[in-house]
Parts: sequence; structure tokens; C-alpha cells
Amino acid sequence: MGGWSANAPSLKSGQVENMRKLGLAFVLAATLAAVTSATAQPYPARPITIIVPFAAGGPNDTIARVLAERMRAPLGQPVIVENLVGANGTIGVGRAARAAPDGYTLSMGGFNSHVVNGAVYALNYDTLKDFDPVTLISASGGGLIVARKTLPANDLKELVAWLKANPDTATAGNPGNGSSVQLSAILFQHMTGTRFQHVPYRGGAPAMQDLVAGQIDMMIAADVTTSVTQVRAGTIKAFAVAGKSRLASVPDVPTSDEAGLPGFYSTPWYGFWVPVGTPKPIIAKLNAAVMEALADATVRTRLADIGQQIFPREQQTPEALAVLQRSDIEKWWPIIKAAGVKGE
Repeated sequence: MGGWSANAPSLKSGQVENMRKLGLAFVLAATLAAVTSATAQPYPARPITIIVPFAAGGPNDTIARVLAERMRAPLGQPVIVENLVGANGTIGVGRAARAAPDGYTLSMGGFNSHVVNGAVYALNYDTLKDFDPVTLISASGGGLIVARKTLPANDLKELVAWLKANPDTATAGNPGNGSSVQLSAILFQHMTGTRFQHVPYRGGAPAMQDLVAGQIDMMIAADVTTSVTQVRAGTIKAFAVAGKSRLASVPDVPTSDEAGLPGFYSTPWYGFWVPVGTPKPIIAKLNAAVMEALADATVRTRLADIGQQIFPREQQTPEALAVLQRSDIEKWWPIIKAAGVKGE
């Protein structure tokens, strides 16, 4: 007859407790395994966001949107562009720095946002320590020295002469204090012996709108994205390319060397970053998606149309972006601080 026997060996209290703990451990392990099995999905499993820290229509925004559209295919998920503007890009970059390091948030930026801002603002993040580089994308083939169409000068020498005849009265727009556009204007003043007022805006596009409207006199447009279209339309004047070669998008505009200001160059660059700690396989997958996009003929044409020169394939790497960012910090921070440039 089955059942409990008075002669059966009894378990001590310690043994009972050990068995209870062992049972709980098995239950916990089974639960974790079930949860992991249910939630583990190949990356990416949902849409990816590119945070653009500048206004829509500017170079960062345009490049991000061109790439986002093409990156969807290799990633198998939508890539959404979100503009978070303010404080010359520091608000958007700061938000990206605080995002989860899971590959679902990319920081779009470049020389201005990830080099210059560290020298002109008291940031609550570190662009070197709080980000991992993903891809080096492109650089401007050279900025444009542009002015309102009614300004009484027809070439660069006449522009310099007009500025000298009107010291401290002309206005030059820029996307914000400490921007590469402002730095280019400071360099222009130094090289030409001219003086004019710097007018900061919340992005390059609003500054260009006021230039077209004649509300400001000129811009040392360090990136040509927002100016080439207007030059072609005849709504603003272009005096020179701030680079070593002419731009295919505006072939009739001479270089600064040709126009009489040798050595005046401005070639901002752009890249993608993710929050520090993002797994290396995810960074590699994002890098591969961007490289595939940059190899697309339509993407290359669209970027060339806005004055961008795509970096060679061997430089479209996290390592190349890291080297360029660090070298520019070492080069430009002393210059910026010596000029006393401060963000607002």
C-alpha cells in the first residue's frame, strides 16, 4: 500500500530549504529563457532615428535625408530624420548623447557640431567620449562667398573694396555663433583687413532666406548646400569658391585663389555617430548600410548637386572619422579660443 511510511527517511530543514532554492532557480532560468526567446530579434527590429541638430533645409538635414531614404533597403526598417535645433546644434547632439546605445539613434553632424562646439560652449556632453563614430560621409568641395543680389560689387576684389569703404556697417549671416560659417567669416576679415557685423541665425537655411530677401549683405557660406540653388536662380551673387578647385555645380564661379584671395579655404565635413557603448556588430551594420547608400549612383548625384564630395570608400569608416575629428579638435580649438568666440 503506497503512501507515507513512518520508516521513510526524513529531510532535514536545511535540505528542504536547498531544494526550495534550487526549484526557484530552475523556474527563474526557464522564465528568462522564455523571455529571451520571445524578445530576441535581429537588429534592427524597429525604425531608426537620425537626429539632425540643425534646421530643415541645411546641409546636415539634406545629407541625412538623402542617406536615410537609401539606407532603408539594407536595414529593412524605416530611417526617420528628426530635427532638434537650437544652440548651434548642441541641443540635438546632447539628446543623441543621452540616447540608449542600442543602434536606434544616430547623431548627424560634422565639423561644426562635433568639433567647434566643444570650444565655444560649456557642454554637458563630450563629443569624443560620449559617442562612437560610425561613418565619414562627405565634405564640401569648398564654401561660397556670396552676397545679396543688390550689393554694388561684381567680383571679390570689388566686394573687399566695398567692405573697406563701409567698415562695421555690412552684415554677414551665419547659422550661429561658433559655427564654421562664422569662423570662415572671421578668417576672411583677418585675411582682407575688413570689418563687418556677424549676425547669428538658428541654422543656415534661415540665414540664406534673409540673404535672398536682402535683409543681410553677405555670407561666407562654408557649405554650399543652401546657396548653390540660389546662385543658379540668380537670387544672390557668388564671388568665389573657398576651396582649391571650382565646383561642378557652379562652374563659372572662380576659386578664391583665382579671385585674388589665395589660401582662403573652407571645406566642412560630415559624419554619423552613435551613443558610446553601442555594440560593435550594430555599428558595423550601420556603417555597411551607409556605405551601400554612398555607392548608389542616385545618392552620389544628389550629394554632388549640393556641392558635396563623398569620401573614398576606404575612408568611409569609423576609424577615419575618429582620426579626422580628433585632428580638427587639436587644430581648431586653439584658434577658436584665441579669437574669443563664445556661444550664446
